[in-house]
Amino acid sequence: MSGSILGNNIKISTWGESHGAALGVVIDGFPAGMELCEEDVQKLLDRRKPGTSAATTSRKEDDKVRILSGIFEGKTTGTPISMLVENTSQRSGDYSEIASYYRPGHADYPFDMKYGFRDYRGGGRSSGRETIGRVAAGALCKKLLSQMGIDVCAYTRSIGDVEIDDSKFDKDAICSTPTSMPDRDADIKAMELIAAKRAECDSIGGVIECKITGVPAGIGEPVFDKLDALLSRAVMSVGAVKAIEIGDGTKVSKYTGSENNDEFIMEEGSVAKATNHSGGILGGMSDGSSIMLRAHVKPTPSIAASQNTVNKNGENIEINIKGRHDPVVVPRAVVVVESMCAITLLDLMISNMYAKAENVINFYKK
Repeated sequence: MSGSILGNNIKISTWGESHGAALGVVIDGFPAGMELCEEDVQKLLDRRKPGTSAATTSRKEDDKVRILSGIFEGKTTGTPISMLVENTSQRSGDYSEIASYYRPGHADYPFDMKYGFRDYRGGGRSSGRETIGRVAAGALCKKLLSQMGIDVCAYTRSIGDVEIDDSKFDKDAICSTPTSMPDRDADIKAMELIAAKRAECDSIGGVIECKITGVPAGIGEPVFDKLDALLSRAVMSVGAVKAIEIGDGTKVSKYTGSENNDEFIMEEGSVAKATNHSGGILGGMSDGSSIMLRAHVKPTPSIAASQNTVNKNGENIEINIKGRHDPVVVPRAVVVVESMCAITLLDLMISNMYAKAENVINFYKK
């Protein structure tokens, strides 16, 4: 299987399956000299692990990370960093029945058509547990970005028709509410909706928003490697994400040019913008304002309600999916979106270091 590697300067390669012995990531090209310990990574992994609230699957996993290489005396060495998280709560018997049929909304049928074989235990590589490696890598990138004054912050914008009120935005609530909403009133309403869908043996989707601040202007490439294109690619690679918006997103198709253009102004001696319809990106490059991205996440496809499908013998059948599943994917996917944005941004910022000849000359000049 190809396609498990992402990045140019910093390359991440995730590995492992939902019900295998372990999952993890290898990060190649990460700069030497940054202080790093397992707790730095664990903080982010704890935000995506299962079994933490009524909004998640009942599967209990500690998701304890082990750093196997690339660290010496508490600092990165510049060599490949390998991290591992063991699976400790597999119940593969819950999935034995699905080996004979194709679950609606899952990758079962495409996997069989592509490989002639699939790991039916929780979806194998198509499982949400694959994102463990992404989050572990994202923890490193977020830490290095933070030392440059750059903050990557994702949160739940909406679940179903329950949306946050921006006037009630509380950043501390992101990590303390079960929905990862920065609005505690919206969190209560969303949890009521999730409970109702669970009682109906159904699930619900939502929107994750990511705000990146402190990024200097000029990050990204103007043609194929646009910042918005690569952010979209990275976030769309998350299994449950079905659409991406940058800035005002789909609304711009109804704007006029005068409504959509962000006018430039001088603010405290620097160039700024009066508005931010562009979401912080112009011509594929950062424009110095906040980068705003939204990921639309589909409802969890594994539901207990009766559904129609086809088995491997070509027969129409009715099924009820067993197992432990999230009634909503959104809260646990928030930190995954955050991580993918951090990985992509740091990779492009390293490329930007040699965009100007003077930068290269000054670096090596004696």
